[in-house]
Amino acid sequence: MPKINKYVDIDTVEREAKKDLIDRHSPFITVDGAAKKGEILSVNVKMGNEYTHPDDFDHFIESITLFNGDTKLAAASFIPGTLGNEKSHAQVTFNIRPMGKKLNLIAHGYCTKHGIWESTPLEVAVAQ
Repeated sequence: MPKINKYVDIDTVEREAKKDLIDRHSPFITVDGAAKKGEILSVNVKMGNEYTHPDDFDHFIESITLFNGDTKLAAASFIPGTLGNEKSHAQVTFNIRPMGKKLNLIAHGYCTKHGIWESTPLEVAVAQ
């Protein structure tokens, strides 16, 4: 099983270089609107909050995967150069249909040079 790196609050990190590494490799989840059972919910996942990630042919974000707990909901793959070979935030919007009482959203981003990075879990209440 590959090692999974987890986001840590970069305010607690002392060196700027480490903040850059942690932030640009971490997925950040946001949800548009309120979650309602059986209705489409847009879930946005963006790689990096303050810092951008390279889009080089040997170092890029290859994929973003969204989970509800241990259940894989959706995934998006990128090829090198998708973002114009410029430092940028790889991001994707997944449209899901919640059916339970809550969602425990977790995202993984895969960097071809630095491995898998996991977001902070986001719990979303689902209106019945």
